[in-house]
Order: sequence, then structure tokens, then C-alpha cells
Amino acid sequence: MPTTRQPESQPPSSRLPLLAVSGLSGAGKSTALKALEDLGYEVVDNLPLALVDALIAAPASTDPRPLAFGIDARTRAFDAEALVVRLRALKHTGTDIRLLYLECADDELVRRFSETRRRHPLAIDRPAADAIGLERHLTEPLKRWADLVIDTSDLSVSDLRRRIAEQLGQADRAGLTITLQSFGFAHGLPRNADLVFDMRFLANPHWDMALRPLTGEDARVATHVKADPAYAPAVDRIADLLATLIPGYGREGKAYLTIAIGCTGGRHRSVTVARDLQARLAALGHATTLDHRDMKQAGADAADLAAEPFTTPGADESLTAPPAPVQRAGQ
Repeated sequence: MPTTRQPESQPPSSRLPLLAVSGLSGAGKSTALKALEDLGYEVVDNLPLALVDALIAAPASTDPRPLAFGIDARTRAFDAEALVVRLRALKHTGTDIRLLYLECADDELVRRFSETRRRHPLAIDRPAADAIGLERHLTEPLKRWADLVIDTSDLSVSDLRRRIAEQLGQADRAGLTITLQSFGFAHGLPRNADLVFDMRFLANPHWDMALRPLTGEDARVATHVKADPAYAPAVDRIADLLATLIPGYGREGKAYLTIAIGCTGGRHRSVTVARDLQARLAALGHATTLDHRDMKQAGADAADLAAEPFTTPGADESLTAPPAPVQRAGQ
């Protein structure tokens, strides 16, 4: 009688990429693990060797992420040779596992421990230089077997984060998350704004009774705002400034950038400008999220126009001026 062949079970660890992170104390392991977390890894630090197998064999979640775990000479029962043997065995079973080793020059490590006033974890009763030499010896098998070795001697924190993203083929995921947020000054400045631009110098559609109930998402409002002679040169310069600043923020490792565009009520001018800037940044390859914080705050302009000087409309504008103050008896 023929037997039904059962499907071969895959090693539980083969389902997701694994990355072991090790190296010298002070070389940037904590920074590397934070960078990996930003790249979408599930991160576990300072894992005892006895728990490595249990962590790898743990069932995947419904939203699986690659796993990175930090391990170094501080780990209980640290044995670099035994760890290399275990990692090799996993790789032979088809597990996608790699080892990242962080290297650094001795004099730079001594300087870092001196500046941060922290003791080397292996230098309880000895100079830091002695502990660095000991740690090099203990971790040498890991360095020899490592898939990736990054020397951080001359790297800043942002340089290291960028190098890790490049080495792992995920540089595109390390970019800025950019938010363009329109808002009304009448409702307060956005608390999380990195850059703020004030659009209250532009012609206000609030004074056009046909446009007042609309928002900057309506083409008629956008046309009205863009007809102001000051609009094009101002927005052109803002777009040029952002084109210069955004790559610099990215190089420095900034994860989130909020660009706030304000007008009085946050319904007309700021919305129009934010939408225009989003299109311009998209043309430069910068994906952005658009957030109109106060666009649904009906009537905000009318309530708070006292904060904005009134200018008499031109002959070609069907605007309604605010009523003149009433002179009361006895004043």
C-alpha cells in the first residue's frame, strides 16, 4: 500500500532573515541595533548564548520581521568559538543568517570611553586599553567568520546608520519620512514642526464670498491664491530651500521631518501651498504625506482675522471688506 509522503518540515529559523551583531565595546553596537530597528528588524540585545536557539526557533508572528540579535563579550557564558559553530550549523541547514562585526581602532575606543566617562565592561580594575586588547582576543573568531565587518573609527553616528542600510541593501528604507502639514495660526503652532512657513502675506480667499466656504483643495481657491503676484517667487524659493535641506537631513540620519505651512485659519492659503509643495517634492523624488490639520475648522478665518492686517481689495476682486466699527454714543 503506497504511503503518503509527509512534507518535509523546514527549520523554523529559515523563514526569516537573521542577523547576529557583535564587535568591540564602544564600536557602535547599540547604534547599529537602533538602525536595524528603524529598518524594520525585530531586535534583541545582549542575548545569553543559551537562549539563542530558543529565540531562533520561536514561531513567527502574523506580521513577520527579520530578526537581529546583539551578542558580545559581556554576554553570560560568552564563547565566540561555540557561537561560530552554532551559526555555521544554522547556515548549513539553509537558514538565512549573517554576522555583522563592528571594528574600531584602539586609540579611538579609548577616546570614546574617556569622553563618555564610562568604564569598559571588561575593565573593572584595569585600564581601558588592556580590556580592549582582551576583548579583541575573545571576539577574534567572530571577526574572522563575519559576513560584514564595519570599521567605525572614522564614522559618525549618522555615517554608521547609513553604512548599515547600504550594506544590507535597504538604503531606500533609511530615508526621511516627510510630512507636509497645513495649519492655522489661530489654532496654534504644530508641536512637532521642524520647519514653519507663514503664508499670511498672500491674498486671502476668505474675503470672496463664493470661495469662503471652500478649501484650498478646490481648484477655484487654488487659482485665487496663486494669482497673487507674490505667490510664485515665494513658493519657488521655499521649494528650492527644501530641495537643499532634505538631502542634508537624510545624510544626518534624521528619520522624520515635518514641514508646516500656516495661514490664519488653515483652510485656504496653507492648504494650497502645501499641495503645491507636495507636487514639487514628488517631482524631485521625495515621497511626502499631506496632513491638513485645520482644514475642517469652518469659520476660523472669520473669527481670527484681527491678527491679520486688512488690505482693500482691487477692482478685479469680488471681496467683501469687514464692517467698519460702530461709533457708540458717549465715545
